[in-house]
Amino acid sequence: MSMPGLRLRHLSFHGLNRLPASVSFGPGLNVIYGASETGKSFIVEAIDFMLGGQTALRAVEQRDGYDQILLVAETLEGEQFTLQRSTDGGAFRMRPGFHVTPLGEAVGDRLLSDQHSEKSPENMSSFLLEKCGLAGKRVRKNKLNVTNSLSFRNIARLVIVTEDEIIQQRSPLKDGNPTADTANFATFKLLLSGGDDSALVTLKPKGPEFLSREAQLELLDDLLEDHRRRLKELSNKPEELDEQLQRLESSLSQQKQALTATEADYRALVDRRRDLRKKAEEGSDRRSEIAELLERFALLDRHYVSDIARLQGIEEGGSLFGVLGQVPCPLCGADPGHQRKDGDCEGNVEAVVTAARTEIAKIELLRKELTETANGLAREGVSFDRRLPKIAEELQTVSSELDRLIGPKLAQLRTAYAGLADKRGEVKEALAVFRTVQNIEARRMKIDSNPDDPQGALASDGDLSTMIADEFSKQVEKTLSAWSFPGGDRVHFDPKSRDLIIAGKARGARGKGLRAITHAAFTIGLLDFCKDNQTPHPGFVILDSPLLSYRAPESSEDDLSETDLDERFYAYLAEAQDDRQVIIIENITPPAVITAGSNVEMFSGNPNTGRYGFFPLPPTPEPIPVSD
Repeated sequence: MSMPGLRLRHLSFHGLNRLPASVSFGPGLNVIYGASETGKSFIVEAIDFMLGGQTALRAVEQRDGYDQILLVAETLEGEQFTLQRSTDGGAFRMRPGFHVTPLGEAVGDRLLSDQHSEKSPENMSSFLLEKCGLAGKRVRKNKLNVTNSLSFRNIARLVIVTEDEIIQQRSPLKDGNPTADTANFATFKLLLSGGDDSALVTLKPKGPEFLSREAQLELLDDLLEDHRRRLKELSNKPEELDEQLQRLESSLSQQKQALTATEADYRALVDRRRDLRKKAEEGSDRRSEIAELLERFALLDRHYVSDIARLQGIEEGGSLFGVLGQVPCPLCGADPGHQRKDGDCEGNVEAVVTAARTEIAKIELLRKELTETANGLAREGVSFDRRLPKIAEELQTVSSELDRLIGPKLAQLRTAYAGLADKRGEVKEALAVFRTVQNIEARRMKIDSNPDDPQGALASDGDLSTMIADEFSKQVEKTLSAWSFPGGDRVHFDPKSRDLIIAGKARGARGKGLRAITHAAFTIGLLDFCKDNQTPHPGFVILDSPLLSYRAPESSEDDLSETDLDERFYAYLAEAQDDRQVIIIENITPPAVITAGSNVEMFSGNPNTGRYGFFPLPPTPEPIPVSD
């Protein structure tokens, strides 16, 4: 019997008077790689949106005019279905089968709410959970053992890892919101063990299970101290974080516009340089051809002149023979006394003279045509002599502008944009910590001002069994060892940080690049563990930029560019069976053996080479010819 789970098959955007924007996926390993700003990360966001994500899609310029999104998926048993949703969000339409055009109303369709509810299965979350074998599960909400119905959104962050999330210092089980940590960890335990928290008994407000008021205050003070220390590291003025975030969002928007405009200028100049080089090469070849033809025509003209001179000599000799008369025959050599002018001889002088004159006229006509042709070629050569220096000068100007102005400006804008994006991530993290501090302070104030109120009591939020934690660590060890990750053969799961300790060092304490790779190992390890132990899992994972260290090492420790980790990384994932689907989004080009695969898509970012990006480029008008 096949394990419950899903495979993603096809994602497409549709709109009136718009070419569909689509990408397909298959079982096993799928890779989308290529240039920045081509829609790769947007695909990840769109898939998350189509799996019930509430966050509105980014308003990227390329998706203007598209109003419908379709996502085709299938169960591991091959049952296919198509989900349709407006780009503005809201409910879903589900229709069985594989459909790549917008769905109209039809009998048999199911309308699924975008809000999870345990009271009705007619919502996207419950539909997906049922396909994954997780319907009806419950997870702990807080330390009082209050439970909630499991939502697919609890699971989504463990299988869809964005570019921002994959490099975070915190545990993959945390999302920056401390109030959600308990539910996140409970979901992780559910996937590893297969057992949910339905049997938990909610702790009552009063009883021996709870800490004393003084102990609660002491614990809250410890939490406050830790969070305030972290907040101080992130921001000197936490009260200004909201305003700072707004300014950063505005600056990012402006920077993106400038970056988009500069990239457009860069592409236009690159295209112009290519066209000028082509014109220069073709013009130079034609000019050389003209010069060679003129040399040949000059030689031919000299032959014509020589032939005319010879024929004129024949004509002149024949004419003199007719006038003088008393000379030997120029044709047969007969002396005047032996010439028989009333009879025929072997040659007819008059006929020869006439033929010579005819031939002279014919050669003069050919010479005239040759001269006209040579003059035309000479004029064309002069035109090239005039234009080629101008083309060379313009080519030099365009190349100089690319090298001195546009290229450095584009690099500067990209660096500035990346810096702003990193700063925005830091501000968001600081803002989350600041709000947590405010919540803890409010909680402490409530307990301190109302000593009889037991609602502030804290209880355990559950632990992962040592055996399962050890087995999961061994699975991650197996993954990292297969990738030849340094120290990957010594991994254990730390219950306190709820993260991995690799070769004696906390995963979150490593550089950004290694955090990305080890986060990927955590996610892949979870998928493989669930498959090997037949515990429920959606059956797919999506990783955005897991090989970050190859392009941006933070330190020598972070630099794995001289290793074969990337090849081993892809080789390991390429061994995926039909019941495991891995989708990798990357900027760097995978090894050739991977790019030759069927489930690999490259976005060139060049309108003249291959596929530009996820969204098709609008057609460009034909240039108007300009005469020289």
